[in-house]
Amino acid sequence: MASGSRPWGALLLLPLLLPAACRAGGGCAGEGGPLEPFDALYASGVEAYYGGDFAGAARCLERALRSRRELRAARLRCRRRCRGQVRLAAPGPGAGGDLPFFGSVLRRAGCVRRCEEPRLGAASRHRAAEEVRADFQRRVPYSYLQRAYIQLNKLEEAANAAHTFFMANPEHMEIQQDIENYKTTAGKVSLIDREAKQHMEDYSAGVRHYDKEEYELAIDFLERALKGYYSEDEDCQIMCEGPQRFEEHEYLEYKAGLYEAIADHYMQVLACKHDCVRELATRSGRISPIENFLPLHYDYLQFAYYRVGDYVKALECAKSYLLFHPDDEDVLENAGYYKDLLEGTMDPDTVKPRKEAKTLLRRHKLESHLLQVAAAGLGYAYTEPNYWNRYGARQDEHSVPSSISSEPEDGPRLSLAKKPMPKPDRELKEGGPLLYSDVKFVYNSQQLNGTQRVLLDNVISEEQCRELHRVASGIMLAGDGYRGKTSPHTPNERFEGATVLKALKYGYEGRVPLKSARLFYDISEKARRIVESYFMLNSTLYFSYTHLVCRTALSGQQERRNDLSHPIHADNCLLDPEANECWKEPPAYTFRDYSALLYMNADFEGGEFIFTEMDAKTVTASIKPKCGRMISFSSGGENPHGVKAVTKGQRCAVALWFTLDPLYRELERIQADEVIAMLDQEHLGPSESINPKDEL
Repeated sequence: MASGSRPWGALLLLPLLLPAACRAGGGCAGEGGPLEPFDALYASGVEAYYGGDFAGAARCLERALRSRRELRAARLRCRRRCRGQVRLAAPGPGAGGDLPFFGSVLRRAGCVRRCEEPRLGAASRHRAAEEVRADFQRRVPYSYLQRAYIQLNKLEEAANAAHTFFMANPEHMEIQQDIENYKTTAGKVSLIDREAKQHMEDYSAGVRHYDKEEYELAIDFLERALKGYYSEDEDCQIMCEGPQRFEEHEYLEYKAGLYEAIADHYMQVLACKHDCVRELATRSGRISPIENFLPLHYDYLQFAYYRVGDYVKALECAKSYLLFHPDDEDVLENAGYYKDLLEGTMDPDTVKPRKEAKTLLRRHKLESHLLQVAAAGLGYAYTEPNYWNRYGARQDEHSVPSSISSEPEDGPRLSLAKKPMPKPDRELKEGGPLLYSDVKFVYNSQQLNGTQRVLLDNVISEEQCRELHRVASGIMLAGDGYRGKTSPHTPNERFEGATVLKALKYGYEGRVPLKSARLFYDISEKARRIVESYFMLNSTLYFSYTHLVCRTALSGQQERRNDLSHPIHADNCLLDPEANECWKEPPAYTFRDYSALLYMNADFEGGEFIFTEMDAKTVTASIKPKCGRMISFSSGGENPHGVKAVTKGQRCAVALWFTLDPLYRELERIQADEVIAMLDQEHLGPSESINPKDEL
């Protein structure tokens, strides 16, 4: 959500329930009483922004951000204090043996409540809606702050707010341009990320000094980063002890027994704690963590300590790294070399791995064991991620410091291990026949500045576009295909959609003309045949998902928009712009191989389809939709793409995703095929309007 968009859902209701604390002429609530809920302050700040009270907006948004930080700090303080004051008792044997344990649980719960209430008030005051929490996670308040500070002519504050927002939203090209303007206008060269994770800042600084061979400075920052990491890990563990969602249970119908209920809640808490490793290794706004993040600290340090002549610390850090990767040949060899250097001065075997690393790894393994036991015995769905992938340093575009070619043969060899680039699992071709004489070739991959791309016109006619649009008007539902979310990518547009099976069902029931419903089916098959032929695929291309979708600009929400209709992404992998990588892992649709978009109209403003580099910023091609135009491309990280904001009117298209793996065929398509076969048996035949013309 950008500054030009209104938060929706529960957030819109909040101003109606609040005093006019942040409205024009007012001030934010005083700080003497209980902490004001951050969602209430946020709602008032947004209301003030749209009311033109930019001073009030900035004041309340800053208070909202501070309130959220104070809420977390208060909860951490109380939970940590009560951990120390009330120890959990061990259950005893026999009847009533569990009473000491549950008694200590009740006392700790009472301790936490008594500690929190004076500052926070009732716990229910701080239960923000999911949409609001998501806004803060994506740093949306900083987008509003930036615009408010511009209106107040506070360019330095605006620049820092824009930079903070951009660090979590790198797909916002307009924000990037704003930042460049601030640098020019305000002379602002050094920008501050107000939500930066300090342990990551220290880690990055340590790596930079390491690369410059400033090893003493590198050691200072990396040791500080480690200290911060373990402190943040403790905080993360404590915060996981808050409320959890019972995802598969309706609260009012929840009838689990005592131990089932405890297990259900505790396993969610445990999964949260276990995932702290990923949380602490993930930069704000990013999807994938920095691989091998914690072990990399020790890897950098062992070599840095060697270079400054502290062989004891070098061996200590090498042994700490080997706790995570005991079979790493390079570091094993380094550890042996450090031992040789220490022989005669001390017993190298007295040098042990660091205690905190051993403790964390022991706890992490036990968590994993319990989660897997629960998955097997209690029906939980759980797959253990690979938290310690050995390919690292990808965020720095430098090699893992596990070997350096300039070292003498008798010194440590820390190999330059880089993650190998994945090899294509098929030969990439293009330029095959288009099959239909009326289809017009426009641009190939080279002309579109990329790989496995093609732009075609006249895939369907003007009359077919109009007919398809009439069908869409009769069958589309808001939020269809987006889990019911009417504005899944931007709150400034409404999304409506429908599937092929739904169209045929409505046609069979007489709710739309059957011939028109069949048109949707037939044109999607035509698109599939063209894509399969043009890219000269040696195996059948199957439908993975087919969706007719229209996005409509919402009136009153288009002024100063700086977001995209659909953020930059790839279709079968998780795009990580900062790392210039695309990680082919869940929740991405990793089975998708090719994508296509067949446009139905041009009577709208904005909505250009764009390709970018993997940085999600550099546009390589921009395509204006129109009736019958189709863009098709391979679905991987080689083709990041998005859609610019639709600022007026409605943009409609048939979106198609294909797979070469028959295991991932679209179920609704198979059902639609059966409906078509049934209709053909009834002699209804294919729609005349889509019969292919003579093939070339």
